[in-house]
This record gives sequence, structure tokens and C-alpha cells, in this order.
Amino acid sequence: MEEAEPKNGDIPNHSIDATRDSPVEAKESDVESMREAKESEIKSTLETKEVEIQSTLEAKEGETEPTSDVRKGEIEAEGVEKELSPSVEAEASNANGIRTLTMRELLDELKEEEKGAAGGKDERSWSADPTRDDGSDARRSSHAESSSFSQNDISMDLINKVTGVDEEGRSRQRILLYAAKKYVSAIQRNPEDHDALYNWALVLQESADNVGPDSVSSKDALLEEACKKYEEATRLCPMLYDAYYNWAIAISDRAKMRGRTKEAEELWKQATKKYEKAVQLNWNSPQALNNWGLALQELGAIVPVREKQTIIRTAISKFRAAIQLQFDFHRAIYNLGTVLYGLAEDTFRSGRPVGAKEVPPDELYSQSAIYIAAAHALKPNYSVYHSALRLVRSMLPLPYFKEGYLTAQPAHIPIAPHRDWQRSQFILNHEGLQQVSSAEKNLSQSPGRSQGSPQIDKSLVKVDVCDIVSVSACADLTLPQGAGLCIDTIHGPVYLVADTWDSLYGWLDAIRLVYTIFARGKSDVLAGIITG
Repeated sequence: MEEAEPKNGDIPNHSIDATRDSPVEAKESDVESMREAKESEIKSTLETKEVEIQSTLEAKEGETEPTSDVRKGEIEAEGVEKELSPSVEAEASNANGIRTLTMRELLDELKEEEKGAAGGKDERSWSADPTRDDGSDARRSSHAESSSFSQNDISMDLINKVTGVDEEGRSRQRILLYAAKKYVSAIQRNPEDHDALYNWALVLQESADNVGPDSVSSKDALLEEACKKYEEATRLCPMLYDAYYNWAIAISDRAKMRGRTKEAEELWKQATKKYEKAVQLNWNSPQALNNWGLALQELGAIVPVREKQTIIRTAISKFRAAIQLQFDFHRAIYNLGTVLYGLAEDTFRSGRPVGAKEVPPDELYSQSAIYIAAAHALKPNYSVYHSALRLVRSMLPLPYFKEGYLTAQPAHIPIAPHRDWQRSQFILNHEGLQQVSSAEKNLSQSPGRSQGSPQIDKSLVKVDVCDIVSVSACADLTLPQGAGLCIDTIHGPVYLVADTWDSLYGWLDAIRLVYTIFARGKSDVLAGIITG
């Protein structure tokens, strides 16, 4: 799909091996050697897992793989942003101060517990019955402990049945089960411990990811239990942003399993409300905004046509807000491209006349191509972006990234009367923004229909991308009527006016994306897209 995620190494089973041959006579040296080997094995596991955690976090960049649901044509939307559970969290506490167990802490405790269990078992076994050491006592003890938890929380029954679909999943599930027991114990001691409830919900949610594709009902049951824990945690602590965020992800996962049904529609509506609450508690979260947009996009595919337009336009606003918080958030950039592409398809297929305040399909296709091309430039190795770009590249105003009309004052005049401002064509590429000569005003704006490249007049407005300091909307009485645009450069501000606010947002995003791509050292990739 894109960058392959590193595989986690296997965690050796530290419990006493029930399959080994029973010695006829115990030797102290044998016991000591066995303990040293066990400690060495556990130490090796800790070091391996630390490397894996770091590489996984770097590869994920805090994100999950894109989903495989096809939107329109061949374009796929990116998946939701998921938080890591306490068992794989890189930090000991999150932004809200909720205490979680890191991987090292869990492994350290697991090591001490199993080290003590192994040592005690050896001593008892060799003294009581030197002819047998099959680990049955340890297994019975573990089973009894799990049974005790199961009687108090049905969730333990569900999580005990998860084995993981592969060795990696089984290793991960083993640690999740260990964490689950600790959180259930904490809840038994204090039923109003919202931290434990939140972390317990995370463990259930992570365990659901380990369920095989043939056990959909088990996955759904785990997610349902996780939702109940999130609900209880937020009841006890209404300001728990992370709980609402992950609760929405769990609901979304349940909705995906139900296809395009009425039940799925209700679940998607619930998910959007939880994302809305998460954003209310933490407005500075591009991940929550991106996920909110995705949930709305999914909901828009189910609701009646009369409701779809409003929902899709709301989704567009969420993706755009996420990008404004993080200009290089390639997932939100790409998702905005997919939702615009879908809107263009719907508008085109409807066959109805486009209203004066509506954007025509050709313009929507061009806007879609801009965002998809930008996402590919930021992450050129992502196969999903590459495939989508092949579909929409011809919709760009090649050999440019964006073209359109803006009103500008005469170049090199600091303040000009409104009557001297002129509406003219502008083009944007990987090098910057350039005003086009008035002799070329009649050049066709339709993508791919240009009869020749616009002639650049060096006496007109020109902004090099390397000179840009900031780009923003502005409202100034010295500007002509319209939507004001200010490009602050190292040489001073450049003021332009777009025809409408919708047009302004398109220019704002496009210029910011070109600058972000430049700042990330990917201008050559963008150049290859629009000129190659």
C-alpha cells in the first residue's frame, strides 16, 4: 500500500517448558545454568523490542496503514489515525497525564514475575519431585487467575480467546493479556479509576486488531466492550480527550464491518459525534479532524442523496482544517483530494446544471488533482498515492500546479487606487507564483486544453517559493472588493484578491503546499509531476 511496516520480532515464551525431558537427578549447576539462560533470553527480548518499537513508531509516524476501501474510480482513502496502546506506547504518560505502562515497564514486570515463577518452580520441583518438571502448576495458576478475572469482567473471556493470527500477533497479544490483568485488578480495587478503565479499553481495542479475519464476531465483541469502557471512563472524567478519540475509532471499526447498512449509518453518526467531542476538547489535533472527515465521508456514502452534499462539504472543511494545523499532513491532504474527486464524480454524473455558487466538475477534478499530487510529492514511495496520481495527473493544468485568476495592483507600486488593480491570470508551479502577461489572458483555463505556455512578463507580480515567509487570508480596506490574499515575503508583503472565498481557499492551500514541499526538500518530485 505504501511504506512497509517493520515486523515485530517474536517474544520467546518465558514460562517453564513443559516439553523438555524430565531429569532423573537434579544438579545445582543445571539449575543455575538454566536461570542464567533465562535471564539472557529475557534481556535479549527487551533489547529487541526496544529497537522494534522505535522503528515501528518511525515507520508509522503515529499513523496506521491506509484502508482498502475504494472510493471513486481507482482512488482509495487513507485510514484513520490510531493511538498506540499502553503496551506499545513510547512515552510513560499522555498529554492528559494518564499513567500508562510502557513496553519496557510491562516487559520488566513480566520478566520479574516469570523469573520468580521459574526460580520458585525449579526449587520446589527439584526438592519435591526431581523426576518431573512439566510446568503444570504454573499453567494451573495462570488459568485460575484468568478465571477469577473472567467472573468479574466478561471482557477477560474475550481477550483470553485472542491468540493472534501470526507469531507477531501472538507475541503482542501475550503482553496485552498481561496488561489486561493489571488493569482489571486496578478496576476491582477501585471501580471509579478512569485511568484504568481507559487503558483497559485500549487493550481491548488493540486485541481486536489481533483477531483473525475469520472471527468477525469476536472482533466486534471486543470493540463493543472497549466502547463500554470508554463510555464509563468519560462518564467519570468528561474531559478525557484521548478516550473520545479512541472511542470514535472503535465505533468506526465496528461500522466498517457492517458495510452500507442502516446499522452502519447509525454507527458512523455516533463516530462523528465522538470525534466532534474530541475536537472540542482538543482543537489542535489534526489527527482527530482527519478522522472526523473520514467518518463523514463514509457516512456520506450511505445517507440519502439529499443529505449527502451537506455531509461531504462538512468533510471537506474538516480535512482542510487538519491541513491548516499541519501543512505536511499528507494523509489529510490526500483524503481531501479523494473527497473532492468523489464530489466531482457525483456532480458530473448527476447531469444537472451547475448553480452560480457551485463549483463545476472540471474545477473540482483539478482541485482534487492538486491535493493528490501534493500528497505524492510529500510521500513519493506510497503506492496508493502513486496509483491515484496516475488517474488524476492529466487533470492538472500542466505544466503547472495551479492556474487561475487573481486581481493584482501594478507591479512595483506600493499603494495603487482600486481602479488601477487588474484581474489577470496567474500560474503556480514548484518555483513560485507568477502573473501572466495580459496578452495571454484569453488562454484556455481548461486542463490540458492550452494551446501554448503563457508568456511570462518579468515586470509583473512574481513570488519565488524560496522567498515566502507566510500566506494568509486578509481583510483590508485598501484592497478591492473580493477575498484578500497576503503573501508575506522576505522582500515585503504581496497583496492579491481572489474572486470568491472558495477560490481564495484553493489558492491558499496550493501556495502553502508548494512551500511545504519546498521546505521538505521535495520540490524536484513536484517538478517531475507537473513537467515530466
